[in-house]
Amino acid sequence: MELLANFSLKNHNTFGIEAKAKEFIAVHSIEELRKVLQENASKKKFILGGGSNMLLTQDIDALVIHVDLKGKKILKETESHVWVESQAGENWHEFVLWTLEHDFGGLENMSLIPGNVGTTPVQNIGAYGTEIKDTFDSCEAMEIATQEMKTFVHSECKFGYRESIFKQEAKDQYIITSVVFKLTKVNHTIKTSYGDIIAELANQNVTNPTLKDVSNAVIAIRRSKLPDPKELGNSGSFFKNPIVLKSDFEKIHPKFPGMKFYEVSETEVKVPAGWLIEQAGFKGKRFGDAGIHKNQALVLVNYGGATGQEILAVSHDIQQTVFEKFGIRIEAEVNVI
Repeated sequence: MELLANFSLKNHNTFGIEAKAKEFIAVHSIEELRKVLQENASKKKFILGGGSNMLLTQDIDALVIHVDLKGKKILKETESHVWVESQAGENWHEFVLWTLEHDFGGLENMSLIPGNVGTTPVQNIGAYGTEIKDTFDSCEAMEIATQEMKTFVHSECKFGYRESIFKQEAKDQYIITSVVFKLTKVNHTIKTSYGDIIAELANQNVTNPTLKDVSNAVIAIRRSKLPDPKELGNSGSFFKNPIVLKSDFEKIHPKFPGMKFYEVSETEVKVPAGWLIEQAGFKGKRFGDAGIHKNQALVLVNYGGATGQEILAVSHDIQQTVFEKFGIRIEAEVNVI
């Protein structure tokens, strides 16, 4: 455990933005984390996981603590369910593949989402009809101020669409150290109706899909639409899909009959932000080294030398143009630092 000064974060954010941390330290255990917090109590701190859901627009004038706790295990099981625990520093996709190797169901639709396990409850990540809240059981977290451990059960996390207590009233107060998921062992719920999964399964000649078949379909879809951050800097979906009141949507939709939507309640619909951005003319556009991916308008990319400020400026341009054209506001899903 070594504290490093003026440390480059280029390899610690999936956008590949060059930014520096005033100080940087990686922790690999609860004991190391507690020690770092105790010894640096007066310092401003920034907690870093996999760096997959953030846009660095400036150097970080703080002690960056990289949570690199590893390990996964089965805690308990019944005939129908299993409770598995992953440490916060485990790669999310590798953890999903591990659950599938054991034929545990529930996470397969979220295959290939970038990032680490510890940050998944914060954002309540989701894809293709599933979210973390569907399988989340609990998480362990260390309170930064006291270094005491606390267990957050499902009901305490206040999950919403890309929302949780960790983005609201508990923001910057806790560091998640491990997460427990309740997964199925038998009678798996195979979710194939959302997005392009049915078409991809047909393309693979799969008629009776297993958990691994669904995962393979999701991986194929994501690889066809989303660039590998190791090859082209990005943070996955940059924007949330906006949720619009039905009363407002009914005024907008006749003007744009091709607009896709999904009902989320009796009074609200969700509109795909990617469709809005593409219709606004941004898909595939490039502004210097910042741009919008040619296969998926939701994804902003760094072609190599873009700064965080340049990517942020493109995102603001997109938001303003979409609002002017459709009267719908889209919000960033990515955390802007």
